[in-house]
Amino acid sequence: MADEAMLAFARETRLSETTFVQAGGDGADYRNRIFTTLREIPFAGHPSLGTAVAVARAAGHDRARFVQRTGAGLQPVDVARVEGERWRASMLQEPPEHGPELDPAEGMAALGLPASEAHPAWPPQVVSTGIPHVMLPLARAEALEHCRPDLGRLQAITAATGAVVLYAFALDEDGHPLIRGFFEDPMGVIEDPATGSAVGPLCAYLAERAGLRAIRARQGVHMGRPALLEAELAADRVRVSGDVVVMFDGVLAG
Repeated sequence: MADEAMLAFARETRLSETTFVQAGGDGADYRNRIFTTLREIPFAGHPSLGTAVAVARAAGHDRARFVQRTGAGLQPVDVARVEGERWRASMLQEPPEHGPELDPAEGMAALGLPASEAHPAWPPQVVSTGIPHVMLPLARAEALEHCRPDLGRLQAITAATGAVVLYAFALDEDGHPLIRGFFEDPMGVIEDPATGSAVGPLCAYLAERAGLRAIRARQGVHMGRPALLEAELAADRVRVSGDVVVMFDGVLAG
């Protein structure tokens, strides 16, 4: 399938990401091509877990270990059927890369929040475990309820940093991250219910700033699509885990 056709199909779905599985080779079981509604991206977390489950189902496996190839490199992925069409999946992302720190006022303005809601000690920072995202810490979890993203300001941040998602988070009363993630779309700003490629960087960020080497993060709560994301440091990489549920099967006729 031509790249233009894959992008057109991704735009038709209007999902956060759409993946296309191709032959692997050179140490990989398969190649995972990942498209947003704007472009192909080198790496993503949730599409990696979901794609591994789809590959296991297609091969008739209830448990499998794969190595996928993405634009970021090779990532091991483990999947196992829990019951019915509910699966458990985990993957090792790339070694963390801590990029530049940003002016908190810019990130807050991009979400329509006052500068006073920024975390007083932790600066926003670009972090990657395969693809860069902006970690934007807030002082209070309640501030997440008032996010009103501004497309122009978001585009200015992503253009300047190369980041894909602006990942706003705060620790709840139990010390667990509560998150909202925003990215660009041809129609404006979209909120992502779960961002596996960003929770890895968040784990790395909180390990440095707060000494947290493992996190259980909640995302999508404010959309009515709650997701639980788990991440932990494993030597020099971050392992991201979560549940995968098969929603439907279909056939693309053409």
